[in-house]
Amino acid sequence: MTIEIDKSRAVAAIGAETSAAIKVARLVKLYKTTRAVDDISFTIARGSITGLLGGNGAGKTTTIAMIMGLVLPTSGRVSVLGCEMPAQSAEVLGRINFESPYVDMPMRLTVRQNLTVFGRLYAVKHLGERIAQLASDLDLTGFLDRASGKLSAGQKTRVALAKALINEPELLLLDEPTASLDPDTADWIRQHLETYRKTHNATILLASHNMLEVERLCDRVIIMKTGRIEDDDSPENILIRYNRATLEEVFLDVARGRERAP
Repeated sequence: MTIEIDKSRAVAAIGAETSAAIKVARLVKLYKTTRAVDDISFTIARGSITGLLGGNGAGKTTTIAMIMGLVLPTSGRVSVLGCEMPAQSAEVLGRINFESPYVDMPMRLTVRQNLTVFGRLYAVKHLGERIAQLASDLDLTGFLDRASGKLSAGQKTRVALAKALINEPELLLLDEPTASLDPDTADWIRQHLETYRKTHNATILLASHNMLEVERLCDRVIIMKTGRIEDDDSPENILIRYNRATLEEVFLDVARGRERAP
């Protein structure tokens, strides 16, 4: 009987593991004596949008880098789409992608050339058709053959998003995707992300300082401070718990070490 129970638990554990887009367990990253990430654990379901919040130095970027397999954890475990990172990164990197407005593409290459390079890196089939589809979806057609260094901030953001979607990823990691954009362009980007998630059942992990963006897009919010998780819940439940009207107010409470409002 005991053996059968153990088998059932093992099967259930395997099922939970493979159904998660991201599973982080007891993750730690030390830089000399600084704990950039300090023993954090969370699981993100497939098809969800999760916001990763925190001030500068909270550990968000380091956490994302470890999820992508770019930074080795000091200890702990990361699983992405059922694959251990970084040991099995070669099996999963083609199914994920990353976007940040702070990472520039080669300035002298045209938009089309840049997307072609990244498409080939991901071994995208029918690459010309994929670029044409993205150009139509993201309104890039008018400047596909313009040098990337000559684009406006909004155009660069749309191109960065096209690069991130070139391989139709199952998991999309975003770092401040609408930073420095005007409200109209930012809203347009958010609408496209919502559509992509719904049509592809994709999982999105979003690091942002734009609280309105997080409230609108995210099913769940993980708040980090000094490398640790301070809170983890739906935006609605977090607002209730802190007795606040907006996530920006919650963010300030956490960042400044204020007690939760009564």
